[in-house]
Amino acid sequence: MELRYFAAARAALGRSQDALAVPDGATVGDVVGLVAQGSPEAGPVLARCAVLLDGRRAAPTDVVPDGSRIDLLPPFAGG
Repeated sequence: MELRYFAAARAALGRSQDALAVPDGATVGDVVGLVAQGSPEAGPVLARCAVLLDGRRAAPTDVVPDGSRIDLLPPFAGG
């Protein structure tokens, strides 16, 4: 699966994307947890991110189908 990081998530992780193999039945929460486990300093940012699964808002309990894309979007201000 493909992961893309934006704004503060990209800055905290030091990269804009990853490819990750996840087991069948893995949830969005599992995937975000794996990323946070690999970069503990990014955990606080990742915990505040909105998560899109294939372009749609996702809940932590949503199962991630094979070949999916997850986008992690931290809160941002604008006008």
